[in-house]
Amino acid sequence: MNSENQVTQEPEAAPAEAAAVPGDSAPATEDLAAALAALAAERDQLAAEKAELQDLLLRRQAEFENFRRRTERERIEFSEYAAAEVVKSLLPILDDFERALQAGEAAAEGVDGGYRRGVELIYQRLLDALKKAGLEPMECQGQPFDPNVHQAVDRAETAEAPDHTVLAVYQQGYNFKGKLLRAAMVKVAVAPA
Repeated sequence: MNSENQVTQEPEAAPAEAAAVPGDSAPATEDLAAALAALAAERDQLAAEKAELQDLLLRRQAEFENFRRRTERERIEFSEYAAAEVVKSLLPILDDFERALQAGEAAAEGVDGGYRRGVELIYQRLLDALKKAGLEPMECQGQPFDPNVHQAVDRAETAEAPDHTVLAVYQQGYNFKGKLLRAAMVKVAVAPA
């Protein structure tokens, strides 16, 4: 029994020794537990704030990357199509050259053939410069009428051409770098009634 008493007494001795440490008491243990709980709560709060801030940072980085891509795409589109207004303002000059060339020799009575050749050279140089800038003349003559790229200003009943076919081009239509710049003014065939 002595050995049993010793075994049971040893655990009782340990708390007595722990209580013997100066400044250590039951209220101090509760204070430490409360402080530990408060620190754990603060740690959990700080970890939650850190996770929230990291999530916010990742979202802002993604938003910024999307903004950067969109801005770059818009800048490229702007630079590609900035010249469109300049080219569009030159189209009436191109039209005048086409009309002068269509008038042919009859309009240049008394003027030698050098005049026509000069106008042709100027027209070709202007057209080449505009093509380099991105102008694309449309092929309309003999094509099916397309209201997206043609503006019908005249109709003619004829059995010589299929219905809704472009018979004549009054004003040339143009694309600029693949986009419609100006629709062509055309005469359209209509099947006889």
